[in-house]
Amino acid sequence: MAIENKFLSDSIIKHSISQFMEQSLTKAGFSRVEVQKTPVITRITVYVLNPGRVIGRGGKTIDALTDQVKELFKMQNPQISIVEVENRMLEPLLVAKDIAQKLERGLNFRRIQQSYLKSIIANGALGVEIIIGGKLVAKNARAKSIRKSVGYIPKAGDVTNLVRVAYATAYPKYGAIGIKVRIVPPGTKFPDREIKAVEVPRSILNG
Repeated sequence: MAIENKFLSDSIIKHSISQFMEQSLTKAGFSRVEVQKTPVITRITVYVLNPGRVIGRGGKTIDALTDQVKELFKMQNPQISIVEVENRMLEPLLVAKDIAQKLERGLNFRRIQQSYLKSIIANGALGVEIIIGGKLVAKNARAKSIRKSVGYIPKAGDVTNLVRVAYATAYPKYGAIGIKVRIVPPGTKFPDREIKAVEVPRSILNG
């Protein structure tokens, strides 16, 4: 029970830090965060599109960010590292936000969904799932959820920790639309299978 409680506590802390970083670093293109706790320090790795915005001149901005984390999360010795995102098409939060912006501009949700599925796989992902849910067509239409996936996306067990997941919400004129994106990044090793290449179905390629 103690181990389960610690795991739950660590997950809650990571989620809280991720929410804080997303709110604080939106202009820097925040994507995700990794948290590693040791008996001495807590290492926090933050992935963003524009590291310069986070570090600041002479490191003043990141120093201020570290002080905020210390105070908000009662951490004795947090060490924050800023890493530049190598490929935004493999970052679920950035993809979800891009989709949200396009939905708000009134673009067709099916075309958006298919376009991103193709692009993400083309960038080396071993699996991708995009779920778009809400009033997708008209003001008086019923809310519905459209799920599309390509490749391998595990849904149960410890292997789900290998999948990057993010959410975003679009606010077009018909009402809020939720977007959920799951991506299995290139090079991911699964204990029960080997995935070398992923083919996009014709139904999506021709969509």
